[in-house]
Amino acid sequence: MTAAPPPGPELVGRRWIVMGRVQGVGFRWFALDLAQALGVRGWVRNTEEGAVEVVGLAGAETIDQLDAKLAAGPPGAHVLRIERSDVPHEIVEGKSFTIKH
Repeated sequence: MTAAPPPGPELVGRRWIVMGRVQGVGFRWFALDLAQALGVRGWVRNTEEGAVEVVGLAGAETIDQLDAKLAAGPPGAHVLRIERSDVPHEIVEGKSFTIKH
């Protein structure tokens, strides 16, 4: 009898609304590069209100790493506030991270 492989990390779905000077400073590309490097699935887009929305799905530790980097932002950005909420896994489509327009 063979043992079952150990379970992978429990996936966490999270949504961030990043506010401040976050549009026109490369924030979406920053989020894309970071999420892809971390192996996060999901997407990023600008909102009509001037914020950046990020939705990601990954293990809890990876989501925490992404959270910390989003709070810092890229050079030129000035993050004033972030609203965070958990989201169902089904909101993330596909197996990669993309920029939505």
